[in-house]
Amino acid sequence: MNRTLRRLFVSLRAALVAGGPFVLIAVGLLVLAYRVLQPNPPRHAVMVTGPEQSAFDAFGEQYRQALARQGIVLELRSTGGALANLAALNEPDGDVSFGFVQGGLASRDEETREGLSTLGSLFYEPVWIFHRRTLPKGKPVRLVDLAGWRVNVGTPQSGTPELFTRLLEANRIDPARLKRSELGDTEAVIELLDDRLDAVVFVSAPESQLVQMLLQTPGIGLLDFPQAEAYARRYPFLSPVTLPRGIVSIDRDIPLRNHPLVATTTSLVVRDGTHPALVQLMVQAADRIHGGPGWFRRSGEFPTPRAAELPVAKEAARFYADGEPFLQRYMPWWVANLLDRMWLALAAIVAVLLPLSRIVPPIYEFRVRSRVFRWYAQLRTIEDELAEQPAPEARQALRERLDALDARVEKVAVPLSYADELYALRSNIGMVRARLG
Repeated sequence: MNRTLRRLFVSLRAALVAGGPFVLIAVGLLVLAYRVLQPNPPRHAVMVTGPEQSAFDAFGEQYRQALARQGIVLELRSTGGALANLAALNEPDGDVSFGFVQGGLASRDEETREGLSTLGSLFYEPVWIFHRRTLPKGKPVRLVDLAGWRVNVGTPQSGTPELFTRLLEANRIDPARLKRSELGDTEAVIELLDDRLDAVVFVSAPESQLVQMLLQTPGIGLLDFPQAEAYARRYPFLSPVTLPRGIVSIDRDIPLRNHPLVATTTSLVVRDGTHPALVQLMVQAADRIHGGPGWFRRSGEFPTPRAAELPVAKEAARFYADGEPFLQRYMPWWVANLLDRMWLALAAIVAVLLPLSRIVPPIYEFRVRSRVFRWYAQLRTIEDELAEQPAPEARQALRERLDALDARVEKVAVPLSYADELYALRSNIGMVRARLG
């Protein structure tokens, strides 16, 4: 090894010895902070949606695809409806993190609300009452006209029976006057088309395939809610909406007129304790999925934290206030999320390590200079023995020891910035040699 490489090796070894503990402390603090904060979310989450072919089911698939782009598997579980979703979210030992919940259900009691937050309201779910029967002289069918009809009100898990009962009570209609059934949506549509039912009640977004099919089926009518504003004033979880003429098909002019309806507002509910990064991803996905225009909404109207029945999750509130995190606009999501959640810990680590870093240069200097200074002990010993006026034989022995010392010092390598120390040592060796004569 030539002298230049030896000097480089000495410098690196001294730097490692001096800065090694500092680096180990920094790495240890980073690992500890990572384990405590857990900035990256789990790779798997569970979301409850709703019945197959429902709007909940269709939206759930869009969320699954959105999270898959970030490498996260969103498991979708079909349920009987919004009430079943709420029950799954409230299950103490359950693994469900997200679910769609129909407006008016989450605020029924404090026990239902406990441990849950919302990512905001996502879309309107109108009350659709499709019917086959008509009234004399083409009079429009009203809610009070359903008495004695065979009406399917949906499964108990869906929440539709509870909402429909409230509408009946508002019209002072005894639910017992209806021939009610509680079939699933698909089965109920089959019964309606086969004329074994007079009407079916859905509470669903228009993205439902069954709703879109019935709106285009000849002989199937849609019940209006001309008093939609009055319903909304009585029940805060209801909103008046209008199904515009021609919205289903402009070229075929379906529907032929505007239909006033009442609608609940569905929220995306999250269980408390769900990883914040997952919540952030879901609310960003909600903005992309529900932020555009639709049959009952204008662009940018949803998602929204307004009129939320549950507390708004912190990450969702942050998104509504500030939009997408700054770093995510320029970095991959995983990197931006890591920095976003670790920057406070990084700042604390820097604050701790900054004072400690001041001891690294003195340690480095000590390590390099010690390669020179440790030979002074032997040189001092030779000089002390020389001061005792030894015999000629002893002086020769001292001379041999000094030559051996000089030969070893000649092989010492130090960085050029410390070469003066080495030359001073060799100069002092020469001075002692001169005294030996």
